[in-house]
Amino acid sequence: MDRAGEGSMDRAGEGSMDRAVVRAVPGEPKLSISLELGGTRRNLQREQSEPLGRALARIAASVAKGRDKGKKGRKEPREEPVPVSLTYLGREVPEGEPNGSAWREGSVLQVGAAQYLVERNPPAFLHLELPRVVLVGAPLCPRLCMEFGRPDLSRFEWLRQGERGWEGAGTGRLYTPGEAELGLRLKLRAVPGDGTRWGCAAEAEPEGCVEAGPGRYLSDGRIVLTREGAGPGRFRTVSYNILAEVYARTELSREVLYPYCPAWALQGGYRHSLLRRELSGYRADILCLQEADREVFEAALGPLLEQLGMEGRYRGKERQQEGLATFYSRDRFRLLGQHDISLAGALLGEPRHSELLGRLSRYPGARERVLKRSSALQVLVLESIEEPSRRICVANTHLYFHPKGGHIRLVQMAVALAHLGHVANELYGGIPVVFCGDFNSLPNTGLHRFVQGGAIAEDDEDWTSNGEEERCNMALTHPFSLASACGEPAYTNYIGEFHGCLDYIFIDSRQLALEQIIPLPSHEEVTQYRALPSVAHPSDHLALVCDLKWT
Repeated sequence: MDRAGEGSMDRAGEGSMDRAVVRAVPGEPKLSISLELGGTRRNLQREQSEPLGRALARIAASVAKGRDKGKKGRKEPREEPVPVSLTYLGREVPEGEPNGSAWREGSVLQVGAAQYLVERNPPAFLHLELPRVVLVGAPLCPRLCMEFGRPDLSRFEWLRQGERGWEGAGTGRLYTPGEAELGLRLKLRAVPGDGTRWGCAAEAEPEGCVEAGPGRYLSDGRIVLTREGAGPGRFRTVSYNILAEVYARTELSREVLYPYCPAWALQGGYRHSLLRRELSGYRADILCLQEADREVFEAALGPLLEQLGMEGRYRGKERQQEGLATFYSRDRFRLLGQHDISLAGALLGEPRHSELLGRLSRYPGARERVLKRSSALQVLVLESIEEPSRRICVANTHLYFHPKGGHIRLVQMAVALAHLGHVANELYGGIPVVFCGDFNSLPNTGLHRFVQGGAIAEDDEDWTSNGEEERCNMALTHPFSLASACGEPAYTNYIGEFHGCLDYIFIDSRQLALEQIIPLPSHEEVTQYRALPSVAHPSDHLALVCDLKWT
């Protein structure tokens, strides 16, 4: 993309006078002055504390240097220096005034016969980027970084390349390509604004043309059922392990875990297009994602969900490139607090877990395994905008994955539930909990018995899930009455060699109730391409979607 003040760029509402763009940020030692001299764009870096006269002399020297180059060795009489001055409201600015205060908005820079209107800190895009892969029906929203302006006060125009060149396709920050764009290139032209001023336009293009995609997406049938939001007094909750990019692109994934999925369909650009289409269609009020790469959060999904009215928070795992992301609707909720923890770190360092740590320490093998895990717990406390007296504690986690790690997951869950008890009951006076995640536990496991039964026996078989060397028998309880809002479907994870229910939305059954479940796709739909992920679905997991209500 072009940066403000560089290259040939249009400007909304531009008049006949040339512009001198000054970027002067308080606290930074230097300012920049960008203007066109003799047909060449010049960018001068000057100290903010430097007297104005030195900056003007540098501009005059740049003009003289340009004239000397034009002579190409010819001996001609030396020309008089070009007069350079800066005026504000018709008065010349003293040359002894520091640059930081001298270059005011609306000043006029005179360079010989040429005049430049000074724009100080105009709105500017520092970064403007579109997804690499563009599919019909998958919404696009640029990743951008700007200063001195706001996206909602900026202009966005989408163009498509037709037979006669670029032509208008749509406006607004969000755009969904249709069948008419299939095989064509798209371009976004954006003009930054702050409500009163417009900056220099910038452009961004995807790498290729608009592609057809799979035709029918696995989520299509579910999106039909979520065309309307949850409605007053209810909130739609989605929990989804979206398959981290760092895992999908490995040789293990391509050749062992997902050999049935074409390599191009495992690429991030393609999968992220499918994700944008699916997530935008659910109209969630609360969205909990697991295996979210930070780059995916910031670039692939965050801008779109923000434009759809959601606010997001990210919690990375220690020593990992992926983590947890929770979004909530700004129209439905406001954030009161965030109380994330590392499960191992909290167990080791917080007094409320000291008894559990002491009991675990009697089993050194299990203790070591638990403390090596990087699993995190993301916790947001939200307040309903419709009824501020209603608050909710939203938790999101992804527990240890190993099939023989049931005892590890039990300890992790004990830490998580104790922390949620502290947040929901002690800090916020007994508010309901919605606990989403990939718990890596089937319905017949000890973790499921612990969560829904409120206790786990000391002799439960899962305490020896990895044999006698790591057994850590202990009885545990927790203070909640939790139920699985979406029940126990046959599977939420379906790959070539395994399928089972690993994902849940646990809710406080004393204060919350289920309004409706958005059904999972049929088995025939899931296995159309043998297993997940596929050309029609971006993850090896299925999203859980349900509408909840306060009782």
